[in-house]
Amino acid sequence: MADFLGVSRSATGRRWVGLSEASDRQAQVIAQQTGLPATLSRTLARLGVLPEAATAFLAPSLRDLMPDPSIFRDMDTAAARIKQAISARQRIAIFADYDVDGGSSAALLIDFLRQMGLTATLYVPDRIDEGYGPNEPAMAELAAAHDLIICVDCGTLSHDAIGAAKGTDVIVLDHHMGGETLPPALAVVNPNRQDEDNDFGNLCAAGVVFLTLVAINRLLRADNQTTPDLMALLDLVALATVADVAPLTGLNRALVRQGLVIMGRRNRVGLAALSDAARLTSAPNSYHLGFALGPRINAGGRIGKADLGARLLSTIDPHEAASLADHLSQLNDDRREIEMQVRLQAMEQAEARGFDAPLVWAAHEGWHPGVVGIVAARLKEATNRPTVVIGFDGDEGKGSGRSVTGIDLGSAIATCTREGLLLKGGGHKMAAGLTVTAENLEPAMARLSELLEKQGANDIGPKDLMLDGSVMPSAITTDLIEQLEQAGPFGAGAPAPRFALPAQRITFAKRAGESHLRITAQDAGGGRIDAICFGAYDSPLGPLIDENRGKLFHLAGRLEVDDWGGRKKAKLRLEDAALAE
Repeated sequence: MADFLGVSRSATGRRWVGLSEASDRQAQVIAQQTGLPATLSRTLARLGVLPEAATAFLAPSLRDLMPDPSIFRDMDTAAARIKQAISARQRIAIFADYDVDGGSSAALLIDFLRQMGLTATLYVPDRIDEGYGPNEPAMAELAAAHDLIICVDCGTLSHDAIGAAKGTDVIVLDHHMGGETLPPALAVVNPNRQDEDNDFGNLCAAGVVFLTLVAINRLLRADNQTTPDLMALLDLVALATVADVAPLTGLNRALVRQGLVIMGRRNRVGLAALSDAARLTSAPNSYHLGFALGPRINAGGRIGKADLGARLLSTIDPHEAASLADHLSQLNDDRREIEMQVRLQAMEQAEARGFDAPLVWAAHEGWHPGVVGIVAARLKEATNRPTVVIGFDGDEGKGSGRSVTGIDLGSAIATCTREGLLLKGGGHKMAAGLTVTAENLEPAMARLSELLEKQGANDIGPKDLMLDGSVMPSAITTDLIEQLEQAGPFGAGAPAPRFALPAQRITFAKRAGESHLRITAQDAGGGRIDAICFGAYDSPLGPLIDENRGKLFHLAGRLEVDDWGGRKKAKLRLEDAALAE
């Protein structure tokens, strides 16, 4: 495939790639058969949408894509037991992970049970003191005071901890990769159990919880009971799906699309307060969920009190919501500072070890365990390799890993755990966690690198920048951008459309904050567009533009609507550039 606009190496070191010939032809067919605009047709073709499916794709039906919950193993047992607990007014505890998916999953259950007249106990373990997932002391304590414990976004590998819940039923609603055996729970509902044979392994935990609520509602209605409106809970499912980087395809896409509509109504006081704290000026979209709301909720589990996010998402008190949202925003600011320090050190260490290995990793004493996952994600973005970052506290290190498309990091870490190189480890294809001793660090990383090399991690080249085509500033309107949004929501598994703006002259450039850049670009015909590039000075992009003012650039990025001040106008979120001269 030829380099788009002849860009073989851009400012960020990427090759620009346009649609394949086959996708280009398909885009033309979509436009001809449906009458859709050419730009939108190109985006649909790139997403793999067939011409005959284009119209339906733009209006996905949740009803058509929702499976019967009973296809999941243990679902009927779990739904019946929770329904029994509701009918008998039993004491229910919810044990949740400390991230967005765990907090959203807990809030789904708390909200649902509250509408059925029950107040559930929330328990979120401390990331540093207790670590991920159920632990024996916590489960024993909860079991002594409750009739039912529901573990959400955790529990699939927690055999001993769940065994400690003597005399109390435990239900696991999870999505993390299962082991060869299941814990001694009454039910384990998890599309990634080894004995599952359905096609819903991409669901996040909140998606699994939502399907469980569908099953419970069905049982309640059969008993002639009034049931909660589950559609009103989809804002939580959307938030978790995007923040957990689940692919936005199929059912996930429909859940997020409908959830964003619900979120835009601002009926959930916690999300409304968080949107205000994040200074969102319009209804949230998938980008806001992943980069504005999600990080703030995660900040509680990373460096603050672990249950802050779940409490925010489940509260019905506007004053409590505002207080929690402000607190989480401050924690997120603190998290950014800690992350920057660790990121610089990890990048330097990993670079010395080599960015071209099957695994890029870094480890150090004292790195905050709450930020190693984010730093691993930053390393992955910079190197296009699977990454692991580990923070040690004495002899024991807790780490987090991120992977790239096509490389299953979770299974490789599970193998290292079974082989005894890791104390603990698990996750899914794109993200995983681990605990390792200092003695086993080098052998474990060597073995993990070997396993990833067998999957082809050594053959991954620099990441290409995929572009849906080129467009000139004069053609970029708010109408065009709103048309493109019909193909969304965009995120993991469904990248947002990106376009090149050929031969643009930078007529204005100004640094914004520590590392951002604002510019105005103008083409030969006089068409202009404003652009913002976040983190421009954390890469070669900002300096390149500074050093070559007055020259022509090819620009690339996402088209967005800026409604600051109540007036809508088109803008470019600049992601890359290359000299055009």
